[in-house]
Amino acid sequence: MSVKLLDIKLETCPAARLIGKKYSAPGNWGEWWANGWFDILESLPGLDFNCDGYTGAVHTVDGKPEYWIGMYFPVDIQVPEGFEAVDIPELCYAVCYLYGREDDPELYSEASHNACQEALNGLGMTSRENSWRFERYSCPRFTTPDEYGCVILDYGISVAQQ
Repeated sequence: MSVKLLDIKLETCPAARLIGKKYSAPGNWGEWWANGWFDILESLPGLDFNCDGYTGAVHTVDGKPEYWIGMYFPVDIQVPEGFEAVDIPELCYAVCYLYGREDDPELYSEASHNACQEALNGLGMTSRENSWRFERYSCPRFTTPDEYGCVILDYGISVAQQ
C-alpha cells in the first residue's frame, strides 16, 4: 500500500449541524469550487472541528450510504438558502492521518479504510456500525504537499467512547 497511516488520534465533535449538499453517490467537488459554495459556508461561524478544512462525510440511512460535502456548524445555526443540513449528535472519532499523494486513488480507497479499521481494532476501538465517517481536507496538511508531493488526509471513523 503506497498510502501510509501516520497516526490515530481520538477527537470528539460536539453536537453539530453538517451544512452542505447531500448526494446518493460520492459528491462532485468540482461543482463546489465552480459555484463558490465553500465561500458561502466559510462566512458562517463554524466549529473548530472543521480544522480549517472541508469535509466529505458518509453514513448509512435505510441501508444505503448517504454522502455529504460541507462543513460543521453549531446546531442552532440557520442553513443558508440552497444548502441542506443534517444534525449529528456528539460523537467520538478515531481520526487516522493518511499520508500519500493527493492524486493517488488509494488515498480515498476501501483499502485505506480497511487499514484504518484494522489499526483501530488492534487498539481495542470499536467503530459504530452505520455511523458517520469523514474525510477532512485540512489546511495546510492536505492543501500543501511536502517535498515528496504528499499530503495528509484526516480520515475519521465514529467509535464507541473509550
